Amino acid sequence: MAATDLLVIITAVILIRIVGIYFPSSFFYVTPVCSVNLGLMRGSRDASVWSTVIFTIDRFVAISCLKLKTRYCTEKVAAVVIGAVCGMSCFKNTFWYFSYEPLYTIGNISWQCKIKSIFYTSPSWAAYDWIDSISAPCLPFVLILLLNAVTVRQILKAIQTRKRLRVGKQAENLTDTEVNNRRKSIILLFCISGSFILLWLPTLVTFLYIRIKNFSYFSGSNYNESNFILEESGHMLQILSSCINPFIYAGTQSKFRYEFMSGINFSVNFIAKMFKL
Repeated sequence: MAATDLLVIITAVILIRIVGIYFPSSFFYVTPVCSVNLGLMRGSRDASVWSTVIFTIDRFVAISCLKLKTRYCTEKVAAVVIGAVCGMSCFKNTFWYFSYEPLYTIGNISWQCKIKSIFYTSPSWAAYDWIDSISAPCLPFVLILLLNAVTVRQILKAIQTRKRLRVGKQAENLTDTEVNNRRKSIILLFCISGSFILLWLPTLVTFLYIRIKNFSYFSGSNYNESNFILEESGHMLQILSSCINPFIYAGTQSKFRYEFMSGINFSVNFIAKMFKL
């Protein structure tokens, strides 16, 4: 999850936003490179979204499906699922490369990217646009809300059952490690899934508004239009969602903090050895 979030920051923030604002005439904005960057941005975005969904499914299986847990919650299955999701995300968004054309041409060199006019009239592109919008964020919204509701209900039910089994004042004063772990699971679920839902909500509202009103896209040159502001605010919050997720992991997961500190120590020691040589 942290890796896909980092890819979103690299592609959407550095290659698209920062380079586009401060280096608009750089190599990155030649049309073929620009098209690749936009495809990578969408692919990393989808991988980040579906990594959150996978995490939600993983927590659901681990807590609510004990029989399936032994077969599903393994490193091998995790590697296969993550690889499949990232591969499908890249494949699905490869087609975006062919939806762009040059914005202008200078000296036989095409610059910048804009969506082809056929994208708005072709039934094939319309179907692809629907699939893309449903896969992120519509379907993830439904899955996350549904699975979290079932998971939290199961956790609360298990906590109440354990409390009833623990009788006597002496038992009440003892710390229940299992209950504490389940409470931490609820906190982690609400932090990650809640931030995803809140920060992706404007994008979902924009998608529904476009479909209900039968508009195309709001992007344009009039920065004062409320529709344009809504769409760009949604894009900004999407990126913010990927930026804050690593902080959530660091704040709630001791293993993540341990691995992070191990990586820093390894880097510092490696640099120190290089300078000694």
